[in-house]
Amino acid sequence: MHTLLITAHPEPESLTHHVLGRLETALHPTSVEVADLSAERFDPRFTLADRRAYQEGRDYPADIVREHRRLERATDLVLIFPVYWWSMPALLKGWIDRVFINGWAFEYSPASGLRPGLQALTTHLLPIAGDDAGAYERHGYEAALRTQIEHGIVDYCGSRRGATAFVHESEQASSEVTTESVDRAVRIISAAVLAQPARA
Repeated sequence: MHTLLITAHPEPESLTHHVLGRLETALHPTSVEVADLSAERFDPRFTLADRRAYQEGRDYPADIVREHRRLERATDLVLIFPVYWWSMPALLKGWIDRVFINGWAFEYSPASGLRPGLQALTTHLLPIAGDDAGAYERHGYEAALRTQIEHGIVDYCGSRRGATAFVHESEQASSEVTTESVDRAVRIISAAVLAQPARA
C-alpha cells in the first residue's frame, strides 16, 4: 500500500496544508508520499508539447513522466484542495490536464474507442469548502463537483472511486465547527485508504 497525497495551495500555513498534515499523520505507519504542487512549482500550462503528446499518446514531457512514475507507485491517490468557484484550483486542474493524458491514463481512438488505464488506482477527494453543507446541497454544488471529478475524471480513466469527504465552513469564525469538519473528513478518508484490500 502506497498513498500519494496531492495538494495545491500557495500558503504553507493554510487550512489545506493543515488537513494534509493531519491526513499524513492518520495514515502512519503506511507508506505515504506528499506532492505539494505549489511548493514544487509544477507548471500547469497545457503547452503545444502536451498537445502533441496527447494526440500521439507518447513522447510525454519529462516533468509529466516524473508524475506518471509517482502515480504508478501509488495504490491510492488523495486530492486535497480548496474549492475555488465550485471546482478545484487551476494548479490542480492543470496537473490533471497534463498528467492524466491519452496513452497513459486512458487510450482513445475513433477505431477502438475508450480504454481506461488507471484500474490499479483508487482515487479519494478531500475538498475544503468555505460554505456550509446546507448551501452545497441546496444549490447542487456538491453534486456538480462530484460529477465533474468522480465521473468526468476518475471514472473516465478507470480508477476506482474511493471516499469523498468535504471540509465545510472553512472560513467561519467558529474554529470549533471547522475542527469538527476536519476531524470528520480525515477520519473518512484515512479509514477508506486503510480499508483497501492488499493488491498485487
